[in-house]
Amino acid sequence: MTFNLRQRRREPEWMDHPGLDPALHDGALSSLSRLNRWAGSDGILWPAIRDLAASSPGRECRVLDIATGAGDVPMALSRRAKRCGLHLDITAVDLSPHAVDYARRNAADSGAKITLRQCDVLCEDLPEGEWEVVMCSLFLHHLDEAQAVRLLGRMGAASKGLVLVSDLRRSMAGLWLTHLAARVVSRSPVVRVDGPRSVRAAFTLAEAASLAGRAGWTNFQVRPLWPFRFLLMERKGGS
Repeated sequence: MTFNLRQRRREPEWMDHPGLDPALHDGALSSLSRLNRWAGSDGILWPAIRDLAASSPGRECRVLDIATGAGDVPMALSRRAKRCGLHLDITAVDLSPHAVDYARRNAADSGAKITLRQCDVLCEDLPEGEWEVVMCSLFLHHLDEAQAVRLLGRMGAASKGLVLVSDLRRSMAGLWLTHLAARVVSRSPVVRVDGPRSVRAAFTLAEAASLAGRAGWTNFQVRPLWPFRFLLMERKGGS
């Protein structure tokens, strides 16, 4: 395990390999869902979504989740909204057709009404101003800086309300915690390899803020959250 975290260190993640064995892929998606529950990934995003949806009672709040993976985070948000009597119309996309199929099965089993489709958000156009909320969780660290700026710019253009980016925060404590959690919470060899790599590739708060500025965001904030995460949020117009 490297101890120099002053600079990002991007290494190929096993999960991103297009030829990943389907059984390993399923195991990794299942383990990541458990890690997301343990870390409260949906809870990081929920307060801002809840407040925006509640500001227009009786109306659907359209949400786009980018790089959804197993789809567990938008499903958890859908359950929270239902308990609160709020209406979310969620579309979730991912580059991997295998992940989309996995998430679609999960959504059907849970009864969650989520539209799932394959999409390469770095290459395909997103309709401008189509959604009240455009979000992604644990995706930004997979990208180089130019790709990250492009993604944030596209997310900002697609949203007419909120843009929410939740991701890992590069730190020594976060690296050790991820290394431990990947072995205690997960049995997936993919997650055990990719977890520490993800932390080493993550951005600091200052780096995330710089990316947002370069992407043209003008009304944003970035704040640290447990467990060694950050939330980067842009408010559009009067939202």
